[in-house]
Amino acid sequence: MYAIVRVGGLQFKATPNSIIRVPLLDEEVGKSVTFDQVLMWSDDTSTTVGSPLVNGKSVTAEVVRHSRSEKLRIFKKRRRKKFRRRGNHRQWFTEVRIAGF
Repeated sequence: MYAIVRVGGLQFKATPNSIIRVPLLDEEVGKSVTFDQVLMWSDDTSTTVGSPLVNGKSVTAEVVRHSRSEKLRIFKKRRRKKFRRRGNHRQWFTEVRIAGF
């Protein structure tokens, strides 16, 4: 059993008791959150694809933690111009544990 949900403009595959990293949510750690934008729903017998969303389905998750991702190196260069710029970036995310459907 799994579902494809849209969170923060991105799509994630949600299976029971799995932990997924979604863009930063404005929820407390330990609180429950519901994702109602279900794009696809599949159980043991059938698969339902929404157009664009599956009606009447939602996914419930529990917020595990908020953190930042690993550091990404950013390097810009223009050839023959003596132009070089270095930078770093760490994106905030929220880990959620899928509780149920």
